[in-house]
Amino acid sequence: MSGHSYDAENYWKANLRLIFGSLVIWFLVSYGAAMLFRPMLAGIEVGGTDLGFWFAQQGSILTFIVLIFFYAWRMNKIDEQFGVSEE
Repeated sequence: MSGHSYDAENYWKANLRLIFGSLVIWFLVSYGAAMLFRPMLAGIEVGGTDLGFWFAQQGSILTFIVLIFFYAWRMNKIDEQFGVSEE
């Protein structure tokens, strides 16, 4: 464990901020870009189709994969910061 003392309240606040931020990104990509903002993205072409369709079919999946790795990396940093990392 690191030299930091464990502060449960601030640890969970940091954890919930990370979860909330990840959910906002998930919503904006999966629902926002693929459905709500699709008319605005229709003029932008990616891989032979419009950007809104691309996000619905492939972009959201790639974003989810990136979010998984980002969440794991960031949670490890938060764990280290609060001295609860698995070493």
